[in-house]
Amino acid sequence: MAGSPLAHTRENGALAGGILADAQTSVSASPPQALGFFTACLRQACVGSAAKGENLAALVRNWQDQRLPGSGQWVRRLLCQQWRSATTGVAAESSRGLPVGGPELLTAGLSDPSRRQLVWWLGICSAWVASLVVIGGVTRLTRSGLSMTEWKFSGERPPMSARDWGLAFDLYRMSPEWERVNRSISLEEFKFIYWVEYMHRMWGRMLGLVFAGPAVYFLSRGMITPLMGRRLGLLFLMGGTQGLVGWWMVRSGLQEPEDPHAVPRVSPYRLAAHLVSAFGIYALLAWTTMTTAAPTPALSSASLALRQGGARLRGWLIPLSCLVGVTATSGAFVAGMDAGHAFNTWPTMNGQWVPDDYFAIDGPRNFFENTAAVQFNHRLLAYTTVVATLLMVVASRRLALTPTARRLATAAAVVAVGQASLGVVTLLTHVPVALGSAHQVGALSLFTVLLGLLHHVRSPELSAAGAMAARYGSPAAAGCVLLGAALVTQMK
Repeated sequence: MAGSPLAHTRENGALAGGILADAQTSVSASPPQALGFFTACLRQACVGSAAKGENLAALVRNWQDQRLPGSGQWVRRLLCQQWRSATTGVAAESSRGLPVGGPELLTAGLSDPSRRQLVWWLGICSAWVASLVVIGGVTRLTRSGLSMTEWKFSGERPPMSARDWGLAFDLYRMSPEWERVNRSISLEEFKFIYWVEYMHRMWGRMLGLVFAGPAVYFLSRGMITPLMGRRLGLLFLMGGTQGLVGWWMVRSGLQEPEDPHAVPRVSPYRLAAHLVSAFGIYALLAWTTMTTAAPTPALSSASLALRQGGARLRGWLIPLSCLVGVTATSGAFVAGMDAGHAFNTWPTMNGQWVPDDYFAIDGPRNFFENTAAVQFNHRLLAYTTVVATLLMVVASRRLALTPTARRLATAAAVVAVGQASLGVVTLLTHVPVALGSAHQVGALSLFTVLLGLLHHVRSPELSAAGAMAARYGSPAAAGCVLLGAALVTQMK
């Protein structure tokens, strides 16, 4: 049947047989010039059947027996190294008749129309997660998160009558936030913050239906490969536990603060954990969407110069993406400590480059619970992010890159500068809800652009570590998620 894994295997097997013979002739004639061509051959051959992988192994062993002078020996060593990494797990996949490789396994044997359906569905889910992050920011900025004092995994029925609203309001009036902050709040004002929190919760539960319903349909149609199934199972588990993490965060704000003068608020540590978890779900879902849309790396058939340029750019992008994540996490501490409502001046902090009370608290807690330190650190991380992004763009001008990579690098610089500028305006205007939400959108946008750029220049060679991650990464991550969920349920 056309488009089936068996047909896919036979087509790739026949193609690999021809190109391997051509590659052997080309390498024997001119080893250095044949490097890029042979790498492309490797990619195609290793996406074929397990038997073709064995033929490739025999071919490499034959080359090992040959005495290739000079550059030929260098090419031979590289071929052997790439073969070992590319053919990792051939035997494990052969029994299922699946192509051997990394990203290709997500959609192995699927027709283009089927793959496009998956891309649309995964893309909608990715956008949904992004909207949840933004709605969560609005919930925090409007101080709505503590309006609902109960949580049920299956969902809560909203108040529909005057009696229901009275009961919900009575529960809120037993909370520390009402006692210390909102004693003057009216029932109509309470309804507003209640609906904001309720919308945030239900929007997350609706995502579960949007994710699970089509997944079952695609599975019944045979459009979910084993690797895709493991990935989707991990995402579903992460999404389910995210609701538990959210309630764990809210519960910390429903407890009486130890300081009688402190304002009740959720733990900034738990708020940061909730945000990091959301970014993790978004990153994995967006990466899966992009890989489903483009299973073969963009650099698979590129020249050696483009591959080297992509590898050097990856050396910038990985730490830069981590820096953006750390900066966003520090923003969660700014929100959790309400630090954006202090030091509303720029570029100094109330006339000081470093505030006098930067070390107001002893020990490491100072960097997470001291308002002055939290805001200063966020400013410093933001400056570092902008400078690092601009340096990445400058460095990329000297590299051989595809036009898409250059456009994405430039877009990253534009978004980084815009995000920093928006942060300054948000601070100077005392964090209005609209600007605060836009600032969170900017952080997610910068993260998305860098993620897309990193995906575009990802390595075309599947290393042994990559093969191991593809096979065992999802189960291992699922175990970590379950362990984290178990720990969360044991905390007050």
